[in-house]
Amino acid sequence: MKKRILGAGMALCFLLTLAGCASMLERSYEVVTPHVDRPVTADDPTTLRVENYRELVSAVLYLVSQGAETGTIQFQDYTGQAETDLAAACLEVADQDPLGAYAVDYIEHELSRVMSHSQASLTIRYRRSMDQVRSIVNVTGTRAIRDKVEDALTAFSFELVLRVAYFAEDEQFIRDLARQVYHDAPAAIPCLPEMEVTLYPDTGSQRIVEVLFTFPESPETLAQRRDALTAAVREAALPMRAMSASQSRLNLAADLLAQRSVYDPSAGSTAYDALISGAADSQGMALAYLLLAQAGTDDVEGHVVEGTAPPREGEDPATPRYWVRLVLEGETLYLDPSAEQSRLLTPQELYGSGYRWPDQPVPAESAAPQPTN
Repeated sequence: MKKRILGAGMALCFLLTLAGCASMLERSYEVVTPHVDRPVTADDPTTLRVENYRELVSAVLYLVSQGAETGTIQFQDYTGQAETDLAAACLEVADQDPLGAYAVDYIEHELSRVMSHSQASLTIRYRRSMDQVRSIVNVTGTRAIRDKVEDALTAFSFELVLRVAYFAEDEQFIRDLARQVYHDAPAAIPCLPEMEVTLYPDTGSQRIVEVLFTFPESPETLAQRRDALTAAVREAALPMRAMSASQSRLNLAADLLAQRSVYDPSAGSTAYDALISGAADSQGMALAYLLLAQAGTDDVEGHVVEGTAPPREGEDPATPRYWVRLVLEGETLYLDPSAEQSRLLTPQELYGSGYRWPDQPVPAESAAPQPTN
């Protein structure tokens, strides 16, 4: 009797995809790179021999890992129920194993009796090419995921497929990670692409993470924009070269940005928009300021912060605002280049001005118990 086992993509009507953590980045894991041993063979080298259910699963998975479209499995001295176990093994590989969930469309299987043993004939149909399967990168830990995402963004890649062990996160985690990478490297990544993130399977300790990137321009155009942005930063930062990495230098960077760009909530969100086009929203202004503040010096640590701030006239109070966190000689300071008066503020001063962000310090007066009447 011939039966068909659908892969995760058809059996579940495809996994849901979404259009696009500092503490998360500190996690690390150890994992052995996935490897499928070749099961025991019969006299015919194209035939695999199994004696129990685990060997049966391994045999099916081996065929998938080799990209085999057909295969034969002999049940020799088998300890289970061959027909029931065959269906379960094909379903497990196609639906629960990361490689099967990612690559397999469906598996047809037919069980027959050959002399003293049962024999299964398998037909496997794929929805991925072998080139795609071979391009899967095995990574260990969140830091490695971040590195691969950064490599893909800086190379303007269209696709990134990772096999990750102990991946308990969701699609949004990958989107947030990509945004962090973009915020930390605005000179190397001129824009954040749209992303489709899919996990295979949807649950489990090991997952394949597929990220499809859609950039607004061709790689050649993006590379030209990156070069133009680098040159603009170099030119704009010329007045700062004779200055040490001090608060005066950071204030001058804000002044230089104000001379080249204006805040426009309806404008673009990149440093290129701010420094080349001359107008950007708060994210673009923050990225441009970060580039200028760090130009030509390693003494300033900076990061883009996302939160909320007192809205300007006509703006929605819930609209996200971006500004820059700077660490200079151990002191943490903030500057919002899209503010009407851009100046360096301590965390307490920023909070007192109405800014709110995820890791904001708790003001001393808020921590004290409030008197009751």
